[in-house]
This record gives sequence, structure tokens and C-alpha cells, in this order.
Amino acid sequence: MNYILFDDSTRIDLFPLTFTRPIAEIRLGILTIREKWEKHLKAETSTLTEKYLGKKYPIVKSSNNILINASVLPTKELVKAINELKPDQSLVCKDYIIALHIIEKDLEDVNSIDASIVEDVENHEVEGLEEIECNLPHLKINYPWDIFALNGQAIEDDFKLITQGRKSKVLSDSNKLISEENIFVEQGAKIECATINASTGPVYIGKNAEIMEGCVIRGPFALCDNSTLKMAAKIYGPTTIGPHSKVGGEVNNSVILGYSNKAHDGFLGNSVLGEWINLGADTNNSNLKTTYDEVKVWNYTQEKFIPSGLHFCGLIMGDHSKCGINTMFNTGTVVGVNANIVGHGFQRNFIPSFSWGNSITGYTTYDIDKAIEVAKNVYNRRNLELTQIDIEILKSVFELTFSYRKKVRFSK
Repeated sequence: MNYILFDDSTRIDLFPLTFTRPIAEIRLGILTIREKWEKHLKAETSTLTEKYLGKKYPIVKSSNNILINASVLPTKELVKAINELKPDQSLVCKDYIIALHIIEKDLEDVNSIDASIVEDVENHEVEGLEEIECNLPHLKINYPWDIFALNGQAIEDDFKLITQGRKSKVLSDSNKLISEENIFVEQGAKIECATINASTGPVYIGKNAEIMEGCVIRGPFALCDNSTLKMAAKIYGPTTIGPHSKVGGEVNNSVILGYSNKAHDGFLGNSVLGEWINLGADTNNSNLKTTYDEVKVWNYTQEKFIPSGLHFCGLIMGDHSKCGINTMFNTGTVVGVNANIVGHGFQRNFIPSFSWGNSITGYTTYDIDKAIEVAKNVYNRRNLELTQIDIEILKSVFELTFSYRKKVRFSK
């Protein structure tokens, strides 16, 4: 069987995180959504996504294909139901598709989600396709804030999935461990003089990760491979720190997808950060309005601020964005891709991609060539290469987000 993870119409609602990646590459819990599906399916997957992302995440077609909605998280029962689908059958739940079984001819000339069979299925325009209603419990992400809101359950599910039948590395007596049976440490990890309380949820520490002296952690929590908690960091779960990241200060119920730094003091709460992000020292975000009202957040589909259904909602930041020291972010702020925020005072709560400046003096457009040069330097620091495909993706996002930069006040 050939499995393909597809982006549904949720993709635009998940901007800015999905400007630079398919939905399947979002990290939620310990693993990315793709990694979850591949472990459950015991098979590799490919991706059906936008054309400009397709070169980096190509689709693989076969004579027998099952397409799976990447915004849905797998369960054992869900995988069983999907594998029982016959050709020309789809598994649906309320107003969205979970999966469909189609043969090769149905996928001919597919270049993007807009031109795919998926759109036709969503619009009920495919003749002869049988819909099977799914009543199995499962998680689905529809908006960026769902990522931190669902992170606790996702950490628990992933913890069971990847630690079952395995033994944790034994930690030294310098650490204070509570509910040690809920703590799993991969080989190569370094932890000394830390306090880890797993009575409130499991704690997973990845390969070659480091927790420095004085850190205090309350689960559920995941520190992924090659990431570092700086000295005296305070972590409240459910929180995930993706691979190759450095985090210090205070963090509460947040997800960092990977390759990002919040290395100094400051508060990050109820937030989602993409990759290749750097928060300057003493950066803080508000996650609760002083009026205790429901938080409204910028939505790219409706091009306006919409109710999140949450009273606690902090910062959503796209890949490659950065901010200077002492930056303050308002409740429910959305920052696009490759924004560079410098200056005092609270920032506006929607900052478009490739913006440079602040809410006091205004913004200019971040020159695409300069942004690419900086991205190359950041990759080089990690001994990685920014490929031509990565560059083309950034150029595509620059063009796609032109209109949003005209909706905010830019300085001359």
C-alpha cells in the first residue's frame, strides 16, 4: 500500500506555520505528524501539498494509494479503519475527510492541493465515491493554537508509542525525580542537578539533549534530540522543545518545532514557534488579556481577527523570524515568516512576513536577498546548507505575502 499525507483546506488556517512546510511536518507532542503516521502504519509516506512546496516534499504515486488527512493525528483504531477501506471509499468525520482509497489514475496530473482529487472529494464532486462515517475518537488540528492546546494528549500518546518495551537511561543521584517511572531519557542525554516532576504527565528527553543545572521541569514535557535547556530554566507542561533548540527562562504550554533559540530569560506561554527562530534576551509575550476576555487571533483565510475560544493564547511565529532584546508581544500575536522585529514597546498583534521594524516607528519590507543571506548564515552555524529548493520556497512566500505587508503601517 502507498500512503500519501495530504494538506486539506486547513492548511491556510494554519498559516504562518504552513507557509514553509506541509501540515505533516508540524511537530505536536514528541513527534511530527508524519513521524506519528509512519510509526503507526509501519510504512513511509509522501506528501500532497502546494506546488511550491512539492519539490522539497514530493508526492509518490503507485497503483494502490491511500490518502490520509495530515491534520488528523493517528490512533491504532483509526489506522485499522483506514486500512480496511476499499478502492473508491473514503472515511469521513462530520465536515472533513480522514482518508480515501484511490487508484493511480485518480492522481494523474496532480501538482497541488487545489488541483487534486482531495478538493473534489471535499466538494462532494467525485462520482462513485462511497463515504463511510467515522465515529472513532481522534485529534485534529485546525488552527495554530490547537498545537499547544492538544500538546498534552499528544505527548502522552507519543510517549507510549516510542518508549513501549524500552528502558530509559538511568540518571545520576544529583537529580530530583518525581514519578520516575514516567520519565524516559535516551542515550547520550546529559542531565545533572535538575528537578523533574512527572507526576503531572510524562517527560521525554531525546538523544544528546542536555538539561543544565538548576532546571525545574513539570510534565508533560518533551525535549527532543540535540536540544538544550539552559541553566535554571523553568518549564511548565504541556511543552515541547523540538530538536536542535536552546531554551532558557520560563516556558509554559508551548511548542517549538525545532532549530530555534529562546536562550535567555523571559516568558513564553501558550505559544507556537516555527524553525530557525531567535528570540532576543528578555523577550516576553502576554498570554492573558488584562480584561480576561477571549483572545482573538489573526486568521489568513478570513483575513481578519477571529475568536480563538481561548483565554490563554500567546505568540504564533513563522520560520526564520527574529526579535531583538526586550521585545514585548501582545496576547494572541501572529508573526509571519522571516520578520525581523526590533524596537521598544508592545508590538502589533499581526506582523506580516518579511517585515522589518516595530509598531512605534513602522515597518519596511525585509529585502528578500538579504533575508536569504541571513538564512544561509544561520544554516552554516549548524553545519547545514540552505538549498536552492529552500531558497525558492522563501521567494514563493515573499510573493504570496505581498498583500499582507500593505495592510500594516510601513515607514517610508
